[in-house]
Amino acid sequence: MIELKNVSKTYRMGTVDVKAMQDVSLRIGPGEFVAIMGPSGSGKSTMLHILGFLDRPDSGQYLLDGKDISRLNDDQLATLRNQIAGFVFQQFHLLPRISAADNVALPLTYAGRQQLRARALDRIRDVGLAGRAHHQPNELSGGERQRIAIARSLVNDPLILFADEPTGNLDTKSEGEILQILKELNARGKTIILVTHEREIAEHAKRIVLMRDGRIVRDEIQQETDGASVDLSSLQETVSGGGSSFGRAEIVDHLRQSWHAIVSNRMRSLLSVLGILIGVAAVIAMLAIGQGAQESIQQRLSSLGTNRLTIRSGAPRSGGVRLEAGSSTRFTFQDVEEINRLSGVQYVSPLVRGRVQLVAGGENWNSEVQGAGQEYAVMRNAAPKTGRFFTSAELQERARVAVVGMTVVRELFSGQNPVGRTIRINKSLFEVIGVLPEKGASGPRDEDDVVVIPVTTAMYRLLGKRYIDSIEVEVASQDLMDQVQEDVRALIIRRHRLTGDGEDTFDIRNMADIQSALTSTTKTMTLLLGAVAAISLLVGGIGIMNIMLVSVTERTREIGLRKAIGARKSDIIMQFLIESVFMTIIGGVMGIVIGVGAAELLTVFAGWATRISFSSIILATAFSIFVGIVFGIKPAIQAAGLNPIEALRYE
Repeated sequence: MIELKNVSKTYRMGTVDVKAMQDVSLRIGPGEFVAIMGPSGSGKSTMLHILGFLDRPDSGQYLLDGKDISRLNDDQLATLRNQIAGFVFQQFHLLPRISAADNVALPLTYAGRQQLRARALDRIRDVGLAGRAHHQPNELSGGERQRIAIARSLVNDPLILFADEPTGNLDTKSEGEILQILKELNARGKTIILVTHEREIAEHAKRIVLMRDGRIVRDEIQQETDGASVDLSSLQETVSGGGSSFGRAEIVDHLRQSWHAIVSNRMRSLLSVLGILIGVAAVIAMLAIGQGAQESIQQRLSSLGTNRLTIRSGAPRSGGVRLEAGSSTRFTFQDVEEINRLSGVQYVSPLVRGRVQLVAGGENWNSEVQGAGQEYAVMRNAAPKTGRFFTSAELQERARVAVVGMTVVRELFSGQNPVGRTIRINKSLFEVIGVLPEKGASGPRDEDDVVVIPVTTAMYRLLGKRYIDSIEVEVASQDLMDQVQEDVRALIIRRHRLTGDGEDTFDIRNMADIQSALTSTTKTMTLLLGAVAAISLLVGGIGIMNIMLVSVTERTREIGLRKAIGARKSDIIMQFLIESVFMTIIGGVMGIVIGVGAAELLTVFAGWATRISFSSIILATAFSIFVGIVFGIKPAIQAAGLNPIEALRYE
C-alpha cells in the first residue's frame, strides 16, 4: 500500500543544512501495525510527516497504492489527509472553544459530509466516552482527550492511522487504554503507523522500524500480519482524483465555526465591531442630514413656484451713478397681457409690494402687503387651506379682500381662525377671506409675514402706485425656460424701445437656475458628509484587519490542525473571510440602529431636517461588507499559507 523509494529530506536551519532523511526506502502493506523508533533527531517524525502527506520529500518517490504522490499539489494532499489518513497527536490538538463532539466532527466539514454528523457520536461511543460527548476539552482528562483525538481521526473511516507519540503525555493507565484501542483498530484492518522513542510502547506493534541519523538501521517483524482483507477501492479512487470534490466546507459550518471564534474572544471582537459600528452609524446619520437638507431646500423652492421667471425693474446708470430702480422701465398691465400671449407661458401675475400697518381689534402689526393677480395662488403653491383666494371679479372691482399669512394670524388673531373678520390696512378696512399655507422662514425673511390682496386694489386704493413692481411668469415646462426667457426679454425691449445700453433697466431672474444651483450645492455637501463618514468605515476596516492578523498568530496551531485533517487553502481563506465579514455585518446592523436613532434625535432635539433613505442603509451595509472582505483578505491568505507542520509546532 505504501512504498518509499530513496526518499531524502533536508531542512535549512539558519546557515546549517540538517539531513532529516537520507535515501530511505520502506514498504508498508495493508493492515500492518508499524512502530517507528529512534532517538530525538533520528528522522522518525519527518518520516511520519511525509508518510502522512504533511510534508514533501526533496528527492525520491512516494508511491501510494502504486501511484506517485510526491508531486501532488497542496489541495490534493489535503484531500488525502482527509480521506485516507487519520492523525493522533501527542498534544491532542483539540479546539478549546467547541465540544468534544464538534471536535470529532471537524474532519466531516472538510469532507463535505455534514449530513453524517451522527457518525461523530458513534466514534465517541467506540472509544468509550459517550457520556462526555458534549463536554469542552478542558473538562476532560488527558486520557479522555487523547481518546477524543482518536475518535476524530476515525470519523472519516481512514485506511491509515498515524500516531505521533500518542502516549507521551499520559499516565500509565491511560497509556494502556490508548494502546489497547490502537490494537483493536488494527485487528479490524486499519493500517497503523506509530512514532515513539520508547521500546515498551513499540513492543505492542507487529513491526518495528529503527531509525538513526536519518536512515533506517533495522526493520524487525515481531508478528506477521494476519492478512486481513482490506478494501482499497476508496484509496484507488482518491489517488486517481475521484475524491477531489471532497474537502469543501459548506457555508453553514463555516458560519458556525466563525461564530464560535467571535464569541470566544468577546472583548477583541467588540473592539473590532466598534470601528465598523461607528462608521456605518456616521454614514447613515450624515447622509440623512444631507438628504434632509436637500429636500428642505427643494420644498422651500417649490413653495415659491417652479419653472418661474421673475421680471423686475432695474436701475440704469447715468454718468457712472446708479439711478433709482424702475426710473427707466415701468411695467404695465399691457406688458402682462403681451407676455401672457407668448408661446410656452402658462401663467402670468403682476406684483406690487409695500410695507403697511395692520390693526385688528386691539392688536397691531407691521407687515408686507403684496398685490397680486388671481394666478398667484397657483404659481406660488399658495392656495389657502382655510378660506379662499380672491376671484377675477374681485380683482376687477378692486375689492377690499385679503388673504393673510400665519404670522399675521398669530400676531393679530392669537392663532384663531380670522376668516370673515375685518382688519385695517393703513386705515382701510379689508375682509379676511383666507389663510395662506405655512411656508416658514427663507433666510432672514419670514414667508408667512405677508398679506396678499388684489393687485388693482393695492395699486389704486392702498399704495397709490401707477406701475407694476414685477411680473412673475410660470413656464409650461423646464425645457422651455431658456426660450421663454429670451422671448420675454425681446418683448420688453421692443415694447419699451430699449437700446442695447438700456437693457440693464430691467432683469429677469430664473428660479430654475437658482433651484439647480442650490440642489447641486446640497448634493455636494451630502457627498462630502458621506465621504467623511466613509473614512470612519475605512478606519474600522483597518482595525478589523489588525485584529484578524493577531487572530491568525494566536490560532496558528488551530490552523495547522485544520490543514492536517484536510482543510484546503480555500477552506482556511473562506473561514477567516467569513469571520471578518461576520464582524462587519454585526457592526453594520448595530450601526444602522444607532445611525437611525441619531438622525431621529437630531430631528427631535435639534430641529434639523433629516431623511433616512433605504438606499443609504443598503449603501452602508454593502460598504461594510466590502470593507470586511477587502481587509480580511490579507489575514485569510496569510493563514492559508501556513505550513501545517510548522503551525502545529508553533508555541
